[in-house]
This record gives sequence, C-alpha cells and structure tokens, in this order.
Amino acid sequence: MIIWFTMLCLFQATTQRDFVDASPHEIYAVWAEQPVTIDGALDDPIWQIATSYSLELSQDRSDKGATLHEDGSVKFAYDQDYLYAAFHFSDSDVVQESEKDQQHHYKTGDVAELFLKPANTSWYWELYATPNGKRTAFFFPGRGRLGLPSCFEYQSNLRVAAEVQGSLNDWRDRDEGWTAEMAIPLAELAAMGVPLTADQPWRVFIGRYNYSRYLSRVELSMSPPLPVTDYHAIEKYASLILDQHETDRSN
Repeated sequence: MIIWFTMLCLFQATTQRDFVDASPHEIYAVWAEQPVTIDGALDDPIWQIATSYSLELSQDRSDKGATLHEDGSVKFAYDQDYLYAAFHFSDSDVVQESEKDQQHHYKTGDVAELFLKPANTSWYWELYATPNGKRTAFFFPGRGRLGLPSCFEYQSNLRVAAEVQGSLNDWRDRDEGWTAEMAIPLAELAAMGVPLTADQPWRVFIGRYNYSRYLSRVELSMSPPLPVTDYHAIEKYASLILDQHETDRSN
C-alpha cells in the first residue's frame, strides 16, 4: 500500500463515474472442483490450468526504460465459498520482519497485496500475504476515507499460507523466491452488499513490495500495470472475470 497520508494529498473527491470506467484489462478466475489446500505450495491441480498473470512495472517507469529485476505472477480460482489467489515471486532476498497479522506489512518487508472492488460502488478491500504466512485485511468504504483508523480495524476470516525457497530474513545469502496462497471468503464480500458472482462486475489489482539487499531500491510491481505507481488508482484495476464451470454453461 502506498503510504496513506500521501494518498490523502493525491486524491480528490470522486464521483460515481470514477467507479464505472471501463478497464482495458481482464483477469480470469477458473472454477475449482475441489477446495484449494491453503499451504503455500501451489501444488493443487487447479494451479496447472489457471491463467498466469505477470507482474510488471508501472507504465510510466517502463516508458522511461526501467526494467523489472525480479519477476512475479499471480493466478486466480474460485469455488462456492472462496476466491483463491496463488502468488509466485522470484526473490533474491526474502524478508518480512513482522511476526503479526493485521499489520502494515509493506513497511516491514516483502508482501503481496490484492485489491478487490465491486465495479459500481465506492468500497474496496486491501488484502496481504507475506512470505512468513502473515495476513492483513483492510476495508475502505471509499477512497475519500483512505487512512482513517477504522479502515484498519476490519475483521476478516482471510486465510493465507506461504513457502520460502531459501531463508527468511538472512541478508547474507541469496534466495530463490517465495510462493503464497490466499483464500478470500465470498460470504464476507457479499455481506457488504454485492456478491462476487459471474453476473456482477468486480475489479481486481495485485501489487508487490520487494525489498532486497541486491536491489538499489524497493521494487514495486503490479498487475495490471498502472499508468503510475499508485496502488489505489481504482479506476485502472482489471475486470475480474469468473470463468463459469460446466454446470453453469449447460444452463
């Protein structure tokens, strides 16, 4: 998450039009016949068929010739109870210094951030998975409330697990990367008034913070690539498409 008080300076009051602008990007979630095992291993069969979406630098940085040093990808699946996300990151120096859930983990190390938003409303979620399996769920009633203490007190049954290919928090060695899985309860999303279903338009965005002794600065990457590095640019999130399962297609 870009530091909240910076966001307050950047954002002005929004209009309803801000919430319905068409996105040029689409991200698909595939139907999972069996519940995904949330262990961070990414070895469930569903991840073999789900579409992989690469993380990139923001468009302004790419246009200036910047290149991504450590790549990453995300896949999505869903069933009747959860929306699932699987993250895979190359990472030469895996670090996360917080040992607690429900923290601003972008301040303490590597983190995957997933933003979910009904397309035609003001509210949205910001969800974290860290390489040491910690989780965070923030809820913003609208971007004009970004940074208020109440946004960070949201209670969630979000499930997260991760695996590190290397060592955690040891800057002396070189790691390979880390993987993580996230299970987002659909009931929690629907409780706010808009269910995550195939006939309801939703938006999604994935952001990454990558800290490393081998990088000259913290590297921020994302999917879809935004015009600038602003993780709260909700108008530019991708459309989340639920790829309907066979039962739905036959009706």
